[in-house]
Amino acid sequence: MKRLLPHAVLSLLLVVVWLLLVNDFRWGSLVFAIIIAVALPLLIAPYWPADTALRRPWRYFSYFLLVLWDIIGANIDVAKIVLFKPNSQLQPAWIAVPLELRSPEAITVLAGTITLTPGTVSCDLSEDGHALLVHCLHAPDPDSVVREIKSRYESRLKEIFA
Repeated sequence: MKRLLPHAVLSLLLVVVWLLLVNDFRWGSLVFAIIIAVALPLLIAPYWPADTALRRPWRYFSYFLLVLWDIIGANIDVAKIVLFKPNSQLQPAWIAVPLELRSPEAITVLAGTITLTPGTVSCDLSEDGHALLVHCLHAPDPDSVVREIKSRYESRLKEIFA
């Protein structure tokens, strides 16, 4: 089974996404989605690293809820900044966040989390993979942004990824 579906979760996700994109269930769409879900992972399997080791995969759900909550809160904060704070009072900043994470997958999740949260964008990863460059819309205290990223996100990702 592993030879036919090297990444079973990806295959399942491809079927679901395809059917959602089509937005109308037809048997032909389901068959085509299954063909894509089998062929695509087989084609890209040689380029994927070994499976990622997850120590506590059940923590994904709590991490997802935390990120969702932070996205909602950051949307409100950015709306307040845009509507009520003059441009002259904004203090944008480029911040280098030192990383303890070493797994490429964990770093990708962290960078995606930062980018999904309004007001911050992860822009670059250092060549050695030990720092992430983040742009903040308003960061009067850049050190507090680093502390918040490390305590809210990186520490939880260290628990999830081995």
